[in-house]
Amino acid sequence: MQLTILETRPAPELRRLPAWLKRPLPNADFPHTRRVVEASGVATVCEEAKCPNLSECWSHRHATFMILGDRCTRRCDFCAVTTARPDPPSPDEPRRLAWAVQELALRHVVVTAVARDDLADEGAGHFAKCVTEIRRASPQCIVEALPADFHARRELVGTLCDAGPDIYNHNQETVERLSPVIRPQAKYRRSLEVLALVKRLRPTMWTKSGLMVGLGETREEFSQAMRDLRSVGVDILTVGQYLRPSVNHAPVVRYLPPREFDEIAAEASDMGFSSVAAGPFVRSSYNAAEVYQAIGRARSA
Repeated sequence: MQLTILETRPAPELRRLPAWLKRPLPNADFPHTRRVVEASGVATVCEEAKCPNLSECWSHRHATFMILGDRCTRRCDFCAVTTARPDPPSPDEPRRLAWAVQELALRHVVVTAVARDDLADEGAGHFAKCVTEIRRASPQCIVEALPADFHARRELVGTLCDAGPDIYNHNQETVERLSPVIRPQAKYRRSLEVLALVKRLRPTMWTKSGLMVGLGETREEFSQAMRDLRSVGVDILTVGQYLRPSVNHAPVVRYLPPREFDEIAAEASDMGFSSVAAGPFVRSSYNAAEVYQAIGRARSA
């Protein structure tokens, strides 16, 4: 199957996005989500990363929480989260987060975090406390943890695994050639080692990763990135269109039409991923409950 991922020259900056890159307006439930988020005092990646799905997700009373503050110690060329010296972790953030999850009646929550290279444990202990508090307050909720790489330190990855998230998610983001430019303080092979380490520590824990398209990758490079993720046992894959958050970030090389995402999904499924979500607006946390439930549907089919 021939799948073209990009054109060789950058696409011009467009005043109007392609027709398939339009989002719905908020509905009546949107203000409720905003009130809960504001009352909790916990940041969301929806806001800080300028996610295009904010209106849709908040209208369904879904939010992806971002713990350990809203300032990151790393600067990635695709991400809108502010890079600056962070404040110390807030001791009551796990409790406030658990309250928000309960107030929104979430059946599946994705909790992510800024990179905290300034902390001795890179925030792993705080992340584990957040998972534990959600478990206590909402025992039926599926908890998906989406941390930074913890420099693939076994003891830190193990700390979060010991807290018992249902899904350990760590995004690869892009292909190996582009990784040093797009995420210069991370490492492509180190991210693979994190995902492999989770499987060694907790063989039955679901692992998940996400990739973006449109940054300048070739078809074969992208296929290789998917193969690399499968080689370390990743169960769930998400693939979405990169959208430039500002003129100070990496430009979009190409907007892929929806049919090409269908081809990517078919290719990934053939590789053996248990669940695949691919589409222009797919993000690692977008419709996470449905992506997770697709595993069960596939196995019962």
